[in-house]
Amino acid sequence: MPHRETHETRPTLPTGWRRLAARAPLLLFRVGLGPVFGKRFLLLHHVGRRTGLDRHVVLEVVSHEAVPLGWTVASGFGPGSDWYRNLRAHPKTVVQVGNRYHAVTARFLSPDDGARIMADYSRRHPRTARRLWAFMGLPADGSETSFLDAGRAIPCVRLEAADGHRPQSRGRE
Repeated sequence: MPHRETHETRPTLPTGWRRLAARAPLLLFRVGLGPVFGKRFLLLHHVGRRTGLDRHVVLEVVSHEAVPLGWTVASGFGPGSDWYRNLRAHPKTVVQVGNRYHAVTARFLSPDDGARIMADYSRRHPRTARRLWAFMGLPADGSETSFLDAGRAIPCVRLEAADGHRPQSRGRE
């Protein structure tokens, strides 16, 4: 099911110093400080759909389930985000949470499933959700209905750990 775009405009990708600031979490993961983020952020390794090169992006976890192991992330810049499009082309990949690596498969959620997850996220993190909705130009007055409507406009991806996969710690076999 294609993702429904309810708004023509998405925020523009950051440039200049804002891009550097947005990429700072990636540097922290690279120097081994991934645990600083706890389970709230993960490092997604993905393969460029055209180049075949390894790519990386740090994403906020909007939902985490322990059984079966998986994380849900949202594409605030819409379905045109490079990482989102790359996962469409190559859904099997690896995520790093803290210093642990997990083999995962991306499953793209329907707008209604994404809306429920984003509404739950809004209840758990109301201030962050309000800022996110405002940044994205999505109306949300704080009601459950407005959070569901805003959530339908944000593509969500469930990253499901491979069956029987044992996470690898950094520097260990």
